[in-house]
Amino acid sequence: MATRYIPIWTRFAPTPGVRGFATLQGFEAITRGILISVFPLEMYRALQDAQTVSQVYFMIGITSLLGGLMVPWLNRFLPRRWMYTTGASLYVLGSIVAVLGGTDMIMFALLCNTLATVITFVCFNAYVLDYIARVDLGRAESMRMFYSALGWTVGPVLGVTLMALWRPAPFVVAGVSALCMLSVFWSMRLGNGKLISRARAPAPNPLAFLGRFFAQPRLIAGWLFAVIRSCGWWVYVVYLPIFAVESGLGEATGGIVLSITNGTLFLTPLMLRFVQASSIRTAVRFGFFAAGALFIAAGVGQWLPWGAVALLMLASFCLILLDVCGGLPFLMAVKPSERTEMSAVYSSFRDVSGILTPGIAWLVLLAAPLPGVFMACGAGLWLAWGIAGRLHPRLGRARIRLPAV
Repeated sequence: MATRYIPIWTRFAPTPGVRGFATLQGFEAITRGILISVFPLEMYRALQDAQTVSQVYFMIGITSLLGGLMVPWLNRFLPRRWMYTTGASLYVLGSIVAVLGGTDMIMFALLCNTLATVITFVCFNAYVLDYIARVDLGRAESMRMFYSALGWTVGPVLGVTLMALWRPAPFVVAGVSALCMLSVFWSMRLGNGKLISRARAPAPNPLAFLGRFFAQPRLIAGWLFAVIRSCGWWVYVVYLPIFAVESGLGEATGGIVLSITNGTLFLTPLMLRFVQASSIRTAVRFGFFAAGALFIAAGVGQWLPWGAVALLMLASFCLILLDVCGGLPFLMAVKPSERTEMSAVYSSFRDVSGILTPGIAWLVLLAAPLPGVFMACGAGLWLAWGIAGRLHPRLGRARIRLPAV
């Protein structure tokens, strides 16, 4: 009888909703956004060569890919809530290493942040698929990006500004934000996710579930959309600041441009309306085609640096549209019994793009100047536009229910 006087929210954890997941992503946006313009500049300062920077990103991408694919296997021994906690803690570790180790340890700090991103991403997507209904996935994606808008908008220019005043400052802010993100996670009481069914036998190795992935063409197409979209962001985030420095536009240009671009995240609810008014297929095709054309135009217009930067900014707006709708084809095709495994596969897009982008850029830079990377990226985006033509026209729309007879 004594429990009748205890508030119900203290006795039973509320069901996590769209707003809770969006808040969690908001803090992650601050953690990553304030360093997104800092890491390329720090790497360029340490290595003094764009091609060498590409090589380092290539090796870190391979390490991160292997780490992401190991998450489902590690999840057999480490509960999901502790797996997410480990990922968030790596953000903090990366910030500490960057502060104490200086520029000499910046590569290890970048590795910690990259591993933290992939681990938290796998767990986050598994939680979303557990607690968010399929019909609400579009709203969840747009709200997640809306809540992330402040971190991605203010973060890049703030990171560059703080770095100019006191080098460790952006890393300190990122570490504090990661701790806040971890606090929000534990306050949501997500636990280890919902149990769908007991597995008959454990997977023999971490890569055993890849067979199920390759047997489903819709998952492959959705994953390719994520990889190519992420390659576009890699080129924009890493090589635009380097292009600005080499063109004499200054180190602050990259951070300012990224902040202006990310301000478009506040318009994601309007982009979602466009997706709903047309279709996921139409929005995805438009985003890839327009972004590809603008990247190629920026490479051709390299002789006017500010014009090339403006074209890349317009291309980034199309990439944000793809962030709203580009992941939905994959998420809508995942079976409930394969959530953790397919979340790990899906999260690999970030690492695969982290391997492909610097790897291809490395080869391009052997024969062409830096703007050639922009043109190669545009060609890849057009490839995704062609693949998107095979999506079902009614994907994502509510099913028509016939009246009962």
